[in-house]
Amino acid sequence: MNPEFWLENWKNNKIGFHQQETNSHLASFWQQLDVAPDCRVFVPLCGKSLDLLWLCQQGHNVLGVEVSDLAVSQFFSENGLTYSKFKQDGFQHYQTESLAILQGDFFNLTADHLQDVQGVFDRASLVALPLELRQEYVKHLKSILPDKAKILLVTFEYDQSQMNGPPFSVNETEIQTLYQDSYDIELLLTQDTMDLYPQFKTQGINALEEKVYLLQRS
Repeated sequence: MNPEFWLENWKNNKIGFHQQETNSHLASFWQQLDVAPDCRVFVPLCGKSLDLLWLCQQGHNVLGVEVSDLAVSQFFSENGLTYSKFKQDGFQHYQTESLAILQGDFFNLTADHLQDVQGVFDRASLVALPLELRQEYVKHLKSILPDKAKILLVTFEYDQSQMNGPPFSVNETEIQTLYQDSYDIELLLTQDTMDLYPQFKTQGINALEEKVYLLQRS
């Protein structure tokens, strides 16, 4: 699954993963990361998520990364935000006073880009990737995140044989395999969400759980 897949999805408006409101798990559990209001936070593969605005409203300096220029431009236009735009380090930078989105490939991010980040919200990144890319994603994320950064992670679990992702099913065992070498992992919530996502039913899925994790360096 390469960047062209997501660029095509945005071009054809196949963005069922986009939520029309702030993610409820973000609002419920973000405070457990204990990130001070004026600290920098990171949202990988952010699309045009309204979670970016919610984090700004908490006083954070927010950084997102997104491969689709269309997604980024829609985010700013749909929310009536004025921004500056410039190219640097292989990314197109979209910048406001408290929010920056780097348009480009996540795997081109460096530790310098994420300097001073203290919190991460991953709702639609890990689950957007097939297994091999998930492994590469986590390896790269761990290599560029500051040690102090905590992660709020949301995943789906379902019978993968009933539907091809994305979003993909990522179970607890895999979370342990991916992160336990560097992070303490706390499961904050397990929730039956079959009724909240009717699109899954149309794909033939008969059971769906969302799980929320808090990850912090061990």
